[in-house]
Amino acid sequence: MIVFHTDLDNTLIYSYRHDIGQDRICAEIYQGREVSFITRETLRLLQQIMARKGQILVVPTTTRTIEQYQRIDLGVGKLRYALVCNGGVLLVDGKEDEDWYLESLERIKGSRRMLDRALAFLERDKRRTFDLRFIKDLFVFTKCEKPEVVVSDLQKEIGADVVDVFHNGAKVYVVPKALDKGAAVERFRKYAGADFVAAAGDSAFDISMLEAADYGIAAPELAQKFRFSDKVICPSEEKLFAEAALAAVLARV
Repeated sequence: MIVFHTDLDNTLIYSYRHDIGQDRICAEIYQGREVSFITRETLRLLQQIMARKGQILVVPTTTRTIEQYQRIDLGVGKLRYALVCNGGVLLVDGKEDEDWYLESLERIKGSRRMLDRALAFLERDKRRTFDLRFIKDLFVFTKCEKPEVVVSDLQKEIGADVVDVFHNGAKVYVVPKALDKGAAVERFRKYAGADFVAAAGDSAFDISMLEAADYGIAAPELAQKFRFSDKVICPSEEKLFAEAALAAVLARV
């Protein structure tokens, strides 16, 4: 069995701010507004993958919280598994697997002091423009002005031995290294007894996941910034990444 770990935002789905053409389908509604979309070609390819039951298991693997993930509708019905909160939480048929979560908390025990220091630093930082959140007691999230400067200051304040500090636009994250997506992929490999693992992603969050997989698919903009091993491919920019990634997975079956 192939397990396919896929990031969501800018990998399978795209926000309304991203031009993916008019041939699109709403994938997320938030506060009454359509905020995320997939293309019809993405849906067609997903349907082909879902038809390979027993051969390919699709596992969304995202930094989104449980609530944020549950807003997503990919048009192929409810998926059995999802890894949310950067892999710290496993959903099985929509319900949280308590043992998985408790193991995640145990894994990040050694990072707790640095997470607390990051919370204290960001609490008093005047550049912060959003609530300071400690997501499921697993990682820190907020939004800031001049996020690249905030990240640099945070790294000097708390170091980078046991946590990663980075930003995605205005969003700033402090994530234990033990909670990266690569660790989640290895845990799920054992959990599901996977024969082969594929993964697709577009951001710094996804690098460890792509490298942990047997076959990684990196978005072109990510491949331009980071050097990957030979097991990670970068599809042509001629196609939308979501469509290219799904086509690459189907080609491996």
